[in-house]
Amino acid sequence: MLFVADSAKERLQSIRETKGLTEDYFLRATITSGGCSGLSYVLDFDNEVKDKDQVFEDNGETVVCDLKSFLYLHNSTLEFNGGLNGTGFSFNNPNASRECGCGESFAV
Repeated sequence: MLFVADSAKERLQSIRETKGLTEDYFLRATITSGGCSGLSYVLDFDNEVKDKDQVFEDNGETVVCDLKSFLYLHNSTLEFNGGLNGTGFSFNNPNASRECGCGESFAV
């Protein structure tokens, strides 16, 4: 399962409105190689579910990821921080053994 915090839900709704995206667009979360800790999070809107995609609904939001990415994201919560110390989306990921200082990459 993937979870969506209230802060992330509000920001996703705001982005959809700003970009004029319809309700059939969902958030796609992907893990790629890279970043200072070895693995990076990539978030984007999509409206096409692919074979073997994992689809999750939480807090009124749909999050989709491929099977490989799900192995790294299982039981993670997507959050959004808009404070002075940093803005943006981040995952509270219980599978990460370490994260870089900016929170954009991690290792398992």
